[in-house]
Amino acid sequence: MGSLIPPVLVAEDVVWLRDQEALPTAARVAAASLARRIGFDEPRCAEVALAVSEAATNLRKYAVDGAFLLRTVRTPSDAGLEFVTTDEGPGMADVAYALADGTSTSGTLGIGLGAISRLADFFDLHSLPGRGTVLTARFWTKEAARRFAVQGSPVVEGLTRAITGEDVCGDAWAARRAGVPAEGGGDRRQARTLSSAAPPEAPLGWAQLTGFRRTADGSRHTDDRLYADGSRHRAAAPPGPRAGSGGDEPALLVLFCDGLGHGPLAGRAAQAAVAAFRDSDAQQPDALLMDVHKALRGGRGGAVAVVRIEPAERSVYFCGVGNVSTFVVDPATGTRRSLSSAPGIVGHHLPTLRSVRQELPRDGAVIMHSDGLTERWQATALPGFLEHSPLVAAAQLLREAGVRRDDAGVVVAKGPW
Repeated sequence: MGSLIPPVLVAEDVVWLRDQEALPTAARVAAASLARRIGFDEPRCAEVALAVSEAATNLRKYAVDGAFLLRTVRTPSDAGLEFVTTDEGPGMADVAYALADGTSTSGTLGIGLGAISRLADFFDLHSLPGRGTVLTARFWTKEAARRFAVQGSPVVEGLTRAITGEDVCGDAWAARRAGVPAEGGGDRRQARTLSSAAPPEAPLGWAQLTGFRRTADGSRHTDDRLYADGSRHRAAAPPGPRAGSGGDEPALLVLFCDGLGHGPLAGRAAQAAVAAFRDSDAQQPDALLMDVHKALRGGRGGAVAVVRIEPAERSVYFCGVGNVSTFVVDPATGTRRSLSSAPGIVGHHLPTLRSVRQELPRDGAVIMHSDGLTERWQATALPGFLEHSPLVAAAQLLREAGVRRDDAGVVVAKGPW
């Protein structure tokens, strides 16, 4: 059997919910509504609602400054639902013990985390005692779950969060396999410009998700192995000596865009950059960046970076303009190497473009983020976070280094390469 290529998911951020008294109810109703909209049957909708309710209740009971993200994920053939929770403490000293049924520190039955891990098709958790916890769970239909059990887990995932007071985030990311047309890209080869492109489809709002109107004050699882680090993954068919590695592993292209400013116009610029990236036939970072530059003319513009990850060559190729931070991190040592962007604004003033190469360490991670995260984070200060899924790693970075006074976005690419 040939090597299996992990899927590249398209994630659509729907809503961030803050820690407040109504969080469990609001999250449960929103999740059930969203699950129905993407085609889940009623039993699966009920399971999603139960898992979300348990996670939100735990966040409400135990967490400090908790946040709950609910969103859809999709491939060309499937749509799923996932949630992410983050908090600032107190953390878990023994994750495996906390996941056992009957474990409780508040006199309750203690079934929350164990129930979530069994109901979800993918579950992962990383906790830093005294600092905070990140938990994520993903749900598919039964048929889609079987397909993903064979394909394996995604190697690139990310998160975005709008600045406080805004509903639209000006940060965006996208990924695709080199040489493989992105979803819908073959039907949209005519060059787009920001002035002529239709605005991106608005995310589902509070009323659509919950059936409630916001007030004026704003007021199954086929593998039951549960690992000690808190992760639970479906068992994949054995792909060979080292999953996802080898000379036939296709290159991975990843884009990150920070639209200039904040709000809807910045969000429109970021989504135009994503559309241009998906539509482009270019395969190298500098050529892709030029196509994005053409698409952003006449609008806000932004900071944009593109990487091409070549597992077979153990190489990362990079080209960036503006204030996007990009690092190649060796999980074995915690060493991070920065890839510097050139000054300029994509869509307005573009310097001479040149791609640079950086060596890709074994099992190395490529991390890209906007200035909504500080650069002061260090991998050695987040022990174990790169041993988890890219989504958990991204969420842990957002929790650790994100700021509320700016749009924040981070994407992590990491795999067994």
